[in-house]
Amino acid sequence: MPFVELLSNLPSSSFSDEFVRKLGSCIAAALGKPEERMNVVVKPGVLMLVAGSSSPCVILSVSAIGATDTADKNKEHSAKIFNFLTRELNLSEDRIVVQFHSLQPHQVGKNGTVMSFM
Repeated sequence: MPFVELLSNLPSSSFSDEFVRKLGSCIAAALGKPEERMNVVVKPGVLMLVAGSSSPCVILSVSAIGATDTADKNKEHSAKIFNFLTRELNLSEDRIVVQFHSLQPHQVGKNGTVMSFM
């Protein structure tokens, strides 16, 4: 059950429902997770800096159980995510930052319990 949060100073007009679906699909494929398990939030129009500049930028946070727990995995994920974001948002790689967070099953609640018991 991955969680994806994209923050950007780009306007909301830069992000359609289709973009949100494609982002979820891209990250699901990169992580090897089912698309129906993805949780995606896009927050446009945020006041922000990346590398000291307020030029158009994105900070993406990806949290998942068992898929973001090694440098080798995250290097592969990062390449796929950067490819998607540079293509879809017309940003250069230096205007994108991705954070990976490894979750444990007991840290994710669903259906009145936690993933450890599902």
